[in-house]
Amino acid sequence: MNVRKNPLVSLAALGLVGGLALTACSGSSDASGETSDGGASSGGYAELSGNLAGSGASSTQNAQTAWTESFMGLVQSEGGDLQATYDPTGSGTGREQFLSGQVQFAGSDAALTEEGLASSTEQCNGEQAIDVPVYVSPIAVVFNLEGVDDLNLSPEVIGGIFAGDITNWNDPKIAADNPDADLPDLAIVPVHRSDDSGTTENFTEYLSETAPDAWTEGPVETWPIEGGQSGDGTSGMISTVEGGNGTIGYADASQAGNLGIAAVKVGDSFVEYSADAAAKAVDVSPRAEGREDDDIVFDLDRTTTEEGVYPIVLVSYLVLCGSYADAAQGDAVKAYASYITSQEGQQVAADNAGSAPLTEELSDEAQKAIDGITVG
Repeated sequence: MNVRKNPLVSLAALGLVGGLALTACSGSSDASGETSDGGASSGGYAELSGNLAGSGASSTQNAQTAWTESFMGLVQSEGGDLQATYDPTGSGTGREQFLSGQVQFAGSDAALTEEGLASSTEQCNGEQAIDVPVYVSPIAVVFNLEGVDDLNLSPEVIGGIFAGDITNWNDPKIAADNPDADLPDLAIVPVHRSDDSGTTENFTEYLSETAPDAWTEGPVETWPIEGGQSGDGTSGMISTVEGGNGTIGYADASQAGNLGIAAVKVGDSFVEYSADAAAKAVDVSPRAEGREDDDIVFDLDRTTTEEGVYPIVLVSYLVLCGSYADAAQGDAVKAYASYITSQEGQQVAADNAGSAPLTEELSDEAQKAIDGITVG
């Protein structure tokens, strides 16, 4: 991996991990001083058994793989017998499978809609589902352009490229922001996700808010423009961009590999992506209005001009039932979710996927929401 192009691989050296209140194997204390069980009735993992299945966002594939493997190792070390799996089907499919009862949790780069929340009661023992943030990461504008390693792109240019209006790499609008680059007379090949994707929704939301004249399709989960090259899931997107010269796409930065990554214009400056800059984007964003206290969703501020903020960011949520009729499944879900939002779990994601760990305050809030899930 090209470390210069992908600084997330050295995230551990940045010291970004928040000091979270809970450890992997212990519960959290409530206001009365009593310790909550964190999802397992014994306070640990020894009584967890059966199968725990989730599906959804492919952006979190690296993190979920690390989470499930390390979590099962902890369970087995305490004598439990739980098999945890995650299928990176894409955010849209993950939510559909969760709402139809095929999986016990979903990973999604977009929170459930009001309609989704209302329909979730059918699968959630009469209670609505909740969204808990577990993964914060920049969406990289990745490119493969022979002879060009560094690239600056404004929101208007990015929007024009993906709308199909800017079609050549030596276009004057690109050249104006890259005076030192030797831009070739070569067709631009924009690549989009072929599946329903929360990454696509976050990316097009950014374009809609920062470059509404260039990108007029609005924020969409399904790519709205016919034709063009595409890839299924994050890995498919990356593979398609890697396979051509003059290609450009968008993907979770943790999977950008050796592709070039553009710096994007924020205010008067061009900002390179990093976990720290992505975390700042969440810090400056308010909570979404009209949500229950335990449904933790952000209204990301894409138009911020604050220094050092990278606004093309996704917050991936764990979609959980507010109540599980099956006590064993409910205990397993709560234990897994508690592990993911713990200091240890967030460090595992940082080390394996380059995500920005949750702040202590946000982690505590997430754990409180998880503790509120009822079982049986």
